[in-house]
Amino acid sequence: MGKIRVSFIEYLNSVPLGWNFLKGLHRDEFDLSLAVPSECASQLANGETDIGLIPAIEYQRIPDLKIIPEVSISSRREVRTVLFASKVPLSKLRRIALDRSSRSSSVLLRIILESFLGLHGIKYFSHKPNPEQMLEQFDGALIIGNPAFRVPRDQFILHDLAHEWYQFTGLPFVFALWAVRPGINLGQRASLFLNSKEAGIQSIPQIAKIYAKELNIPQQVIHDYLLYNLDYSLDATNIRGLRTFYKEAQNLSLIENIKPIKFYKLDQQSA
Repeated sequence: MGKIRVSFIEYLNSVPLGWNFLKGLHRDEFDLSLAVPSECASQLANGETDIGLIPAIEYQRIPDLKIIPEVSISSRREVRTVLFASKVPLSKLRRIALDRSSRSSSVLLRIILESFLGLHGIKYFSHKPNPEQMLEQFDGALIIGNPAFRVPRDQFILHDLAHEWYQFTGLPFVFALWAVRPGINLGQRASLFLNSKEAGIQSIPQIAKIYAKELNIPQQVIHDYLLYNLDYSLDATNIRGLRTFYKEAQNLSLIENIKPIKFYKLDQQSA
């Protein structure tokens, strides 16, 4: 039997979760592939990988998945790298570009605009993640991940979507989850995903130093972003936020019937 195949989000916000797989003790444990969030979901749905760090909305769209407990990419207040940038006031929006790398954030934007603010008649267009082109051609643009660090803060009206979600719901927003396909037996390796998270959180100063050079982003900016803007837990409050997100998505017919959240048992011998 070959290695278990794992798809992992290539953005900075994911690095602490996969620290042991990328740089640490278990970097040879899995067959690891890096991709943007939408591609991670597609790979898992198509059976190209066995486990994926996927956009949270895709748990509702891909059949029979189980979530690894206690781990997520979430934000309790402000996330900084999921931005809606607009050239006009929200009431004047007509055409919006959505980063095609996104799945959960695209749904979140529609919930905020349509359900929370009552803005309708907006047309949405999928676009490659190029903020300059998106904002040249459209009234506004959803920009996620590393490119969001480079959006000029003084040229556009910026909305942090995790902050907007919190303002309306009082809950954190869960962006991504580890999900396991049916029939995959991790055995004792299931605990490695929790161990990697803990190692990554402890290694944030080292991560900031390494990725500051790779991404040309100030080290302190990365450190504070990973430590204060992101939450890697999946506690009861995060799960409440996740269930609320699924309900709001269903209300807009962006998903069908809501599936209950099922967790992979970390001590199970068969999946």
